[in-house]
Amino acid sequence: MSEDERAIRELIATWMAASRAGDHDTVLGLMTDDVVFMVPGREPFGKAAFAAASKSAGPALIEGTSDIVELKVLGDWAYLRNHLKLTITPPGGTATTRSGFTLTVLRKEADGKWRLARDANLLS
Repeated sequence: MSEDERAIRELIATWMAASRAGDHDTVLGLMTDDVVFMVPGREPFGKAAFAAASKSAGPALIEGTSDIVELKVLGDWAYLRNHLKLTITPPGGTATTRSGFTLTVLRKEADGKWRLARDANLLS
């Protein structure tokens, strides 16, 4: 496994751990400023909308697994196909489980760190 592949796998693990801990700032730091998210039934949205939605959701418990199916590094760009399973439990609420595949594009930035640049999330 290359150093870049290892760094990307670590990014995904950090994202999952930060989500579980409710650490929104760490999650936001793992994405580029021009990130674009695509999810079913919504117009594509960026980092500001992601941040607002995360903060408005409150201290929900997020537990999940990530299984990287394919990872390819192409210079300072990479893509990965990932299978996610997430269970989200809002405070005092009922748990909701969603699972499915994502297609993610990552970019290695000037500081040498990989960050999520585009994400098509097909969880249902």
